Amino acid sequence: MQRVLITGGAGFIGSHLAEAILAAGDAVVAVDDLSTGSYRNVSHLSGERFELVVASVDDALTMEGLVRAADLVYHLAAAVGVKLIVADPVRTIETNIRGTEVVLRLANKWRRPVVVASTSEVYGKSERVPYAEEHDMVLGPTSHSRWAYAASKAIDEFLAVAYYRRDGLPVVIARLFNTVGPRQTGRYGMVLPTFVRQALAGEPITVYGDGHQSRSFTYVSDAVAALLELARREAAFGEVFNVGGGREITIMELARLVRERTASASEIVTVPYDEAYAPGFEDMVRRVPDISKLQRVTGYAPSVGLEEIIDRVAEHYRQHPGFV
Repeated sequence: MQRVLITGGAGFIGSHLAEAILAAGDAVVAVDDLSTGSYRNVSHLSGERFELVVASVDDALTMEGLVRAADLVYHLAAAVGVKLIVADPVRTIETNIRGTEVVLRLANKWRRPVVVASTSEVYGKSERVPYAEEHDMVLGPTSHSRWAYAASKAIDEFLAVAYYRRDGLPVVIARLFNTVGPRQTGRYGMVLPTFVRQALAGEPITVYGDGHQSRSFTYVSDAVAALLELARREAAFGEVFNVGGGREITIMELARLVRERTASASEIVTVPYDEAYAPGFEDMVRRVPDISKLQRVTGYAPSVGLEEIIDRVAEHYRQHPGFV
């Protein structure tokens, strides 16, 4: 039985990862400061093989003992969500860089393998689509806080690769593309849960911008399966992998599909970016992953289609109407 440490373990993805690890018979210690994670995400996980430690990932004293006692570390803790990033870039930068520095330094000290969760945001506004792991990053100016998240996660990746190259730390970087599913909140700007909640409530479905921007969505169980496989593959050490789905859809088409799947009468309205976020906000026209590298190394293939994703998220909201 392995003892697995998950930073951000009470978050959306972290809680699903914890479920999968426990189901495989291993033990999980989740560390989370509950700033965006929640007790309710892990309240159903109990027993001697699960423990939740409420602490910040940049608390080096606490993290020292947790990393030392672990056999494997998944580093998912981060400031996430476009709204949070734009509203509080200081928190975004400090949380992402400090937390990752602490985790990697301690993992290197105790020689613990680490899977670092990164983001498709690091590609910035590159127009070279689909995005492959070796493509250039194209970020906007530092005067726009929109790019703080991408820059901070890029530093996380640079640091992880540097530890691998200098010290041979077994580390893998997973760039997650729009992971969605039950227990995800729309509070921080996540588009699909926001659309589903609005549709079920009969509220206007709010599309930011003109809706022509396109994305691809990954069901959380598919993302978790990829994370588990990457940790097992020595060929993945020191490498970066896109983790995403295969279907590209515009945000306007997504709004219409959500309305159709939920049998909602909600109208679809557009909201200018300047009103939704801040003056000068920039968004990416397309964000679609090339997942051939992940498929080659792990055999990964997305198994849950977009219609089923929407149905499952909608059912979760129906069963948990207070979840926002």
